[in-house]
Formats: sequence, structure tokens, C-alpha cells
Amino acid sequence: MTQGSESVRFGKSTTDTVLHRFEQWAREAPDGLAVVAGHESFTYEQLDTDANRLAHHLLASGLPPGGLVAIGTTRQAELLIALLAVLKAGGAYTVVDVDTPRTGRLQLTAVEPFALLTRAAREAALDNGNGLRVIRLEEQTAAVARQPAGPPGVAASTGTAAVLFTAGAEPRAVPTGHTTLLAAYEGWAEVARPAPEDRHLITAGAALTDFAAGWTRALCSGGTLVLPVISPWKPEDLRAAIDGERVSVLHTDPACAERLLVRGSKPAPGIPRSRGTFGPDFGALRLIALTGDRLFLDELDALQSRLRPGVRVLAVYGTAETAGIGTHFELPHLRGPVDEPYGLSLLGVPFPGWDVDVRDGQIRLMPPGGGDAIPTGDLGLLRPDGLLEFRGRIRDRIAVPGGALDPYPVEAAIRSHPGVGRAAVTAVEEATGARRLVAYLAPPPGEQIAWDAAAALPDIAGVRDHLAGVVLKAEIPRTVIKLRALPRGRAGQEDRTALPLPARHVPEAVARPNKFGGAARAAEGPGGCAFGCMAVVLGFVAMLLTNVLWPGSTDLGGVPNPWATLFFLLYVCEVLAFGAGVLFLINGHRRMKHRKLGRRRTRAAHLAVSYLLLAWWPQDNLYRLAAKHDWPQQALLVYLFNVPLMIAGLIVAAFVARKPDDPFHFDPEEEDA
Repeated sequence: MTQGSESVRFGKSTTDTVLHRFEQWAREAPDGLAVVAGHESFTYEQLDTDANRLAHHLLASGLPPGGLVAIGTTRQAELLIALLAVLKAGGAYTVVDVDTPRTGRLQLTAVEPFALLTRAAREAALDNGNGLRVIRLEEQTAAVARQPAGPPGVAASTGTAAVLFTAGAEPRAVPTGHTTLLAAYEGWAEVARPAPEDRHLITAGAALTDFAAGWTRALCSGGTLVLPVISPWKPEDLRAAIDGERVSVLHTDPACAERLLVRGSKPAPGIPRSRGTFGPDFGALRLIALTGDRLFLDELDALQSRLRPGVRVLAVYGTAETAGIGTHFELPHLRGPVDEPYGLSLLGVPFPGWDVDVRDGQIRLMPPGGGDAIPTGDLGLLRPDGLLEFRGRIRDRIAVPGGALDPYPVEAAIRSHPGVGRAAVTAVEEATGARRLVAYLAPPPGEQIAWDAAAALPDIAGVRDHLAGVVLKAEIPRTVIKLRALPRGRAGQEDRTALPLPARHVPEAVARPNKFGGAARAAEGPGGCAFGCMAVVLGFVAMLLTNVLWPGSTDLGGVPNPWATLFFLLYVCEVLAFGAGVLFLINGHRRMKHRKLGRRRTRAAHLAVSYLLLAWWPQDNLYRLAAKHDWPQQALLVYLFNVPLMIAGLIVAAFVARKPDDPFHFDPEEEDA
């Protein structure tokens, strides 16, 4: 049975929902395989029956009409039974993140559900302190089994079906109605053309929209949903599952697809990077649906080229507010060749029933039925060929004098450099309050596991030369940081908040090449001349205070020359050292952090150097005033000053002798971790 025949056979009523679509398949194809989770599997009839029993139990537990039930379990088969049961009981479901308990607690606090369905092992981790009612699934097994196997017969809910969460560090709850959930499924189904023979695998975590709303793509089309035994998926387990379970539709994000399809060998000489490496065959695979982040055309072409002919790669763009649906793009949408694929990211055309609007450069998605336009927070452009072009994100804008800078065009221009796979441009604030543009570069996916991958990336001089005449001079980054890969969040989007801060900065006039070919940067803070002048001023103040604090300690009246002059010079050196110590105590820590030797080790060395400089002035004056045979005072001075000076020297020696961490180190065994 095809998707087209399904709509004819089942029809569509005014109360049509994704739950009704699933229940129709349970009636029409009860023996069809609905879920596979390792050695465990459920037919549509078994899944429907288990959900019916749990729905009765929830109603017996007092679930009110439209009540929200939170589900937190690592067993996704159990999770599917639970969310179907909630819908059958006339409630709304939300899936909380059990893999990241902090996020799960924030989600529970945001929605305040009627109850939390979980297991005892997860209860303590998810407890947000609000006295949440908890239904422990393992303790209710016997009670659930005694419930009727038929549907509960409650009135169908027409309001909220699910509460989805955005994927940011601070998750935001998004109520999603039955109409939106069904419209998202129908739009996707018309483009993807799912069939009951399809086996679907979703790599996203259960709490993310791709799974919490995407389960409908399999169970509303009569297909089979393949679930992980251990979450999250590891690449080697994912490859085995795709082959072993004969997965035909893979729902994943671009980074995961790259790890699956790029096997790690470099392109052969003369072969473009988009055609350089080939992944596994995946004989049953016919469609890869990519969500979570946008792709440039060359990246999409690279993925397509590593698959068998005929396998579709569908880039899906949407938000939690639209249940993950909005627009879609695949390479056949192009009407002809593209001159600059490295700088072009296309979001394509709206899904059937949906629409898109670009107002003031911002993308808005419009659901079926004429609902309010939903802002996505992204920038875009409707091209003459009807395709929506991605032009950056509003949250990535950089405040500059007189306005804001959109880094996306600069990043796209950097990507046209043959050694760059990904680029991100951000701004860091200097000690002076000025903002400095920093470019983060990563190699193409096929070169990320090479030991010398970072060396192939351009240095700051190469980036400037490459961007000269392409972008404005003020938009050219002043610092380059090379990474194996840009950090990504839970949903696969680039996470700019996790980018490492640049270590130091020096004026361009005194920059010098470092061992990586880039420009070495000195620490922020006063330059050498200013530092010396300030040390002299502080030293002069210390000299004036010497006879106030230690009267007679600098009296050289009874000392003949040239020894008096030599001792006077010694006093000058002491107070200058003290002045330098004060300045280093205030500003030295920032100058030492660039060695990347750890926060505690750097702080200890910073204090040790400060002590070495500061201690000479008071300890030498106290020594001169101490009687030679005053042993208690002599012992006090030795242990108060000399022993700490030795310890400080050892700390500094250990700090200097330790090799700095290699920012480009990469262990290939960690690639699949």
C-alpha cells in the first residue's frame, strides 16, 4: 500500500489526528511490524493494545481532559507506548531529556505537568523540587496489565497534542496542537512518499522535536520505527543498525550523516573534495532526511556523491513551533549549475500546505489553515527561481559601532578557501572595550581525522589575503583559531557559545609568525613601555615609603664608596621589582592563560611570580634591621620569606617546564566517541 492509496482508503475526517492515523493502521494491518528495539519488537496491534491499557491506567490515576503528562525514560519503545497512551486518554504529552538531567529538570519546571512517567532510577535525577507527581512505570506493570485492552473511549482532544522543546541551552516549551502535528506529517509524507515497507531510524534524542514529533513519519504511514538499544547512537552501532535492520529512511542531522558516510580517507590528488571519499553501501537506504542545521550546496553534493545512485538526500528546515516542518530542498530543485556552491545554502520550497514569507529579511513559516506566521529567528532571501536561500541567524549578529554585522556572508566567503570545511565568525571584547573579530575554522569532514588537518587550514594572513576585495576591510577577522570541528548542540546545530575564546592579542605592527604559520599574539594589557613606566612610578612611591615603614633601613652614612653606590642601586632594583610585582599581580594572569596549562596551575604560577617580585622589598629591609644574633627574628625571616621564595621558584619552574596543551591534538580513536 502506498501513501497515496492510504489517503483514499482511510479518508480524512474532521477529527483526524496522528493518533487516528496510527489506530487505523493497527486495525488494518495488526500484524505489521511497528517498532524494533534490538531483540524486542512490537506489532501495530501489540503497540496499540499496550497503549490502551496504559491509557486506562492514566485515567484511573486522575488524568484530566487535556492534562499534560511528561515522559522521561531511556527506553524509547516504552516512551512510544506512553505518548500514545496519553493521546488515547485525551491528554497531551511532552518528552523530557533524561540523558541530560539538568535540561530535564528545566523542562519539567517550564511545563508543570500533571504527572511524570519515568522509572525509579531516573526519578531522583529529574526531581526539580516542585513536588511533582511521579508514576513509576516498573511499579505499575501489574496494575496496567489488568486494564482493558480496548480503547478508553474518551472524547477526542482538539487542543494541544504535545509540548515540544527548543534545543537551546535554556529549553523553551512550545505547545503544539493536533492540527499542526497532523499537518506536519501530511506535508512530509507528500514529499517523502513513505510506504508501509519502509523502516525508519531517527538518530535524534527522544526529547528533541525530530523524535518527539517525528515518530509520526513512521507510525502514521504503516512503517517500522527502528529504535536504539543504547541512546545516544554511536556511529559504529548506527552503521550496523542501518545495514542489519535494512533501514530505508534515515532521519538525522548533517554532522551525524557526515560521520556515517565519510570514512576518513583523504581525497585522491586531482579529485574535488566533494567527490573524495565514499561511505558504506547501505543497500536498503532510499532516503536521508537531514534536519537540525543547514548545509551549503557543496556539502550536500558531497553527501549525495557518497551514496548509491537513486538515494535521495532531503534537507528539511523547520522549528519546534512547526513540529519540525517548514521547507525542504534537494539538489534536483536546482535548474542549472551554480557558480559558487561553497557560499550558497538553500532551504528550498515550502512543504505542501505550508508557506514561507520573508519580511525585513527574516524568515517566517506559515502553517496550513491561515494561522499566524511563525518567526524562525533566521535570515533569508526568496530567489527568482522560487527557492528560499539561508542568509544567517539573527542571534549570530555582531554589534559594531553604528549597527550590526551579519557574519554569515564573511563565513561563506571564507568557506571558498579550498582548505576550509566550516567557518564561524564571532567577536570578543578586548580589555579596552573594543570588539575583535575572530574566525574559527575547521577542515572538511573527510579530513577531520587526519593528524595534519589543522595545518592545511589557512592562517590569519591567508584568511586576510583570501577576503581582500571580497568583504569590507572592517569585516575581515583579526584572529584565526583552528579546530578539528565546530562544536554542535544536542540537535546538531553549530553551538557558538561553546567556541573557545582566543588566548591573546597583540597589535598588528608587532605580530610575528608562530610555528603554525599564523601571527603570534601577545597577551592583552599594557605594552612593554607603559608597563615599565608604571613600575618606575610604583617603585618611586615604594622608595618614599621605605623609611616610613622601616626607619633607618636605607641609611648609608657609614658605608664608604663605591659600596654605598652599589647598595643604593640594590635598593632601587628592589623597589622596581616591587612595582613590577604589583602590576603583574593585577595583569599577569591574563598574560599567562595563553599557555593553556590549566586554571589552577596558571593561577598558582601567577601568584608565585608575583610573590617573587613583591617579597624582595620588605624582606631585605627587615633583614638589615635585624640583629645578627637575634635568632628568633632570623628564623622568622627565613621561614617567612626565604622558604616561600623557594616554593614560588619551584612552582614557576614546573609551570615553565610543562609543555602547553596542543590545540590541534586529535586522537583518532575518539572520532566515534
